Amino acid sequence: MAAPDPQQAADPAAVKRHPALFRAIRKRQNPRLRRTDITVTDDAAVKRAVKAASLGNAMEWFDFGIYSYLAVTIGHVFFPSGNDTTQLLSSFATFAVAFLVRPLGGMFFGPMGDKVGRKKVLALTMILMAVSTFAIGLIPSHETIGIGAAALLIFFRMLQGFSTGGEYGGASTFIAEYAPDKRRGFFGSFLEFGTLAGYVGAAGLVTALYALLNDAQMEAWGWRIPFLVAGPLGLVGLYLRLKLDETPAFQKLEGGTAHASEAADGIEATAKGDLAKIFRNYWPTLILCICLVGAYNITDYMLLSYMPTYLSDELGYSETHGLLILLAVMVFLMLIISQVGKLSDRFGRKPLLMTGMLGFLFLSLPAFLLIRVDGILPITIGMLLLGLSLVCMLGTMSAALPALFPTNVRYGSLSVGYNLSASIFGGTTPLVITALISWTGSNLMPAYYAMAAALIGVIAVACMKETAQQPLIGSPPSVETDEEAAELVQAQAPDPKF
Repeated sequence: MAAPDPQQAADPAAVKRHPALFRAIRKRQNPRLRRTDITVTDDAAVKRAVKAASLGNAMEWFDFGIYSYLAVTIGHVFFPSGNDTTQLLSSFATFAVAFLVRPLGGMFFGPMGDKVGRKKVLALTMILMAVSTFAIGLIPSHETIGIGAAALLIFFRMLQGFSTGGEYGGASTFIAEYAPDKRRGFFGSFLEFGTLAGYVGAAGLVTALYALLNDAQMEAWGWRIPFLVAGPLGLVGLYLRLKLDETPAFQKLEGGTAHASEAADGIEATAKGDLAKIFRNYWPTLILCICLVGAYNITDYMLLSYMPTYLSDELGYSETHGLLILLAVMVFLMLIISQVGKLSDRFGRKPLLMTGMLGFLFLSLPAFLLIRVDGILPITIGMLLLGLSLVCMLGTMSAALPALFPTNVRYGSLSVGYNLSASIFGGTTPLVITALISWTGSNLMPAYYAMAAALIGVIAVACMKETAQQPLIGSPPSVETDEEAAELVQAQAPDPKF
């Protein structure tokens, strides 16, 4: 918050008697930028940071995605019963369990990231995710150890969720704090490129297994392969993350090499990672974050996680059929997502986010009507309509969300807000949609659910401030070249008087 103008707060007569004194006070409270205040980014370092954060994010979402794509098979292995819907609901309930503990992970890892550093916490979340996913691949079936199999599955799913609680907030903060202000959308879009890559890797591997193995082989041992692959992949992601330096913004908090102005000092040097402070001082922004993320997560998980199950369980297509179409749609989204990030830098975060929300509000019902038509072409067109709406949010959200909070509480605030919303709305999406279809008998319930979420999203986007091409709150400006830095300083220089 800007300091009050001493000239307005003081007695006008006193201002008139002592003009030099009040000019000095104004300059002290609002110092002009110096060249040393401005961070000039190292392009190679930015690209290394983006690569490590995005690849690590891809590993995390590969681990998380394989469970949703194997939901039907996992239901048969761990929840044997005579009713297919009961098995599917049990499997999705276990999927949702991981989201119930995500806020706890966010509250644990987020403030820790503001205290000990983004890099260390991102390495820790990678280790926990790899270990828990690998362990799921080793759990004996219900046929072997009975109810203990489901109990172990739930435990390791909860560990997955706990680690994921520190992932998105940390990775998006990491990229946002490295990127120059004018290209934060472009670089941030690669985080969601990593998310899509993880889902594509998971869907591709599961599709290949369904194509090569019969149902008996899949239930006996085939389902374990994707989970066991997670161990080596986790080591790769860990290696990449440990090679990085801390972000310039966090180095400033620790008294490192990044420099900020005196105005920024007062903001960035305060206590870090205080949960009570986050809820007390930033609750309006937290509510905005929860609404944005809720709308985004419901539509995201509906398309990227639930859709293959919808096509196979509700519409009667084979598992391979649904996964192949989704795979093609996700590859297409990967090809265009960085361009969406560029558009958000040029036109702003709000226009792109609003386009995505309005797309789901008005196109969800036509898309699902097309998906219900028999044939690959109408299903693909319907999923593309949803995908194009989603990519407007995917390519923008990872730059928009970190800009909501100041540097000293950014990791913690974003982790708490993001994961509370993901827990309530995101992870429950497959479970809620399956239950709604079972309760109403209508295969169009996913469309209505997405439309309701998008309506909330439209209101949230309308309430947020535009942050494109602006410095992060509590951080000095970040530019790509010395020339840009000089121009910023020159723009604040007073006009010469003759």
